[in-house]
Amino acid sequence: MKTPVTLLFLLPLAFSLVAVGQNSPQPQTPQSQPAPAAQPQKHKRSAGGDIGSGSGDIGKGAGKGAEGVGKGAGDLVTLHPVGAVGNVGKGAGEAGVGAAKGAGKIGKGTGRLIAKPFHHSKKAGSTDTPQP
Repeated sequence: MKTPVTLLFLLPLAFSLVAVGQNSPQPQTPQSQPAPAAQPQKHKRSAGGDIGSGSGDIGKGAGKGAEGVGKGAGDLVTLHPVGAVGNVGKGAGEAGVGAAKGAGKIGKGTGRLIAKPFHHSKKAGSTDTPQP
């Protein structure tokens, strides 16, 4: 029984480490340059970043669920059954939210990875057709 619980906590960590390793470092801009007048553009997270962030969210949700179960067990031992039910229910709810949020991010990242080879760039001059 310990193996599935261990995997539940180690797999999100492994996925997030892989995603962090795939991100390239951004060059640092010097502080002496003035900020541009236009609004800075937001950088989209990469597909690997989405997948890593999603697995992290699942891990956070699992941790909160385990925390709720632990608190509920403590309340049950100290003969506070109402508090035990509340803590277990709260932990289960937070675990469900984390799992749903993480699954959504993983799905988004996976979809972007699958679609990537099918996107074509729209360049003005194509080298495929000969010029007359």
